[in-house]
Amino acid sequence: MSKVALITGATRGIGKEIALTLAKEGYDISLNYRKENEDLDSTKKQIEELGRKCLAVKADVSSFDECENLVKQTIENFGQIDVLVNNAGITKDNLLMRMKEEDFKDVINVNLVGTFNMTKNTISYMMKARQGRIINISSVVGIAGNAGQTNYSASKAGIIGFTKSLAKEVASRNILVNAVAPGFIQTSMTDVLKDDIKENIAKSIPLKRMGTAKDVANVVKFLASDDSSYITGQVINVDGGMLM
Repeated sequence: MSKVALITGATRGIGKEIALTLAKEGYDISLNYRKENEDLDSTKKQIEELGRKCLAVKADVSSFDECENLVKQTIENFGQIDVLVNNAGITKDNLLMRMKEEDFKDVINVNLVGTFNMTKNTISYMMKARQGRIINISSVVGIAGNAGQTNYSASKAGIIGFTKSLAKEVASRNILVNAVAPGFIQTSMTDVLKDDIKENIAKSIPLKRMGTAKDVANVVKFLASDDSSYITGQVINVDGGMLM
């Protein structure tokens, strides 16, 4: 029987690369998205061209009810969830003095509460199966902080605490819970930066380059695999050495 991975925010960037990487490893994919976008159909098609089944479900992870529906649809279609990747996230950057209350709450609700909503609705199925992998996408700014990102940093730091606590709760059921903390990764968000800014960022990284979505996806692939069977409650930085 094929394994099944449910990935939130999976139609572009890091989420899309994770979906394609796991599909290549033989996983059927439940693909979550919040808004219709041009990448949805192409991502689904690429997964199916790899010979895997793909279910695309629209859901806002900040809504508990929509997460419940997403998980139920995945179970109804595939019968199981072996890997949950909590990848969906947003940014609304600003200095705290200028940050609107709703911008703080929106980021917390999607990034942190969304991780709770998805995990809460998935965990009972994994408990019954007595196995599973939960992989939460955090960030190096959740460890080191970053000016202008108090909301984002707080949400990503919260994910780390969530990961470590849940790992202790469910280890006896062979459910492994880990986090991945990317650094500067080349995505559509960083593509809009000016070349000189990107060059300065690269110079500040020991490996002298920004990371790729594939760099992150490869770590997720490892954490989803049997090769990581003795690893839980950990945070793996994918940052080119930024936080050494």
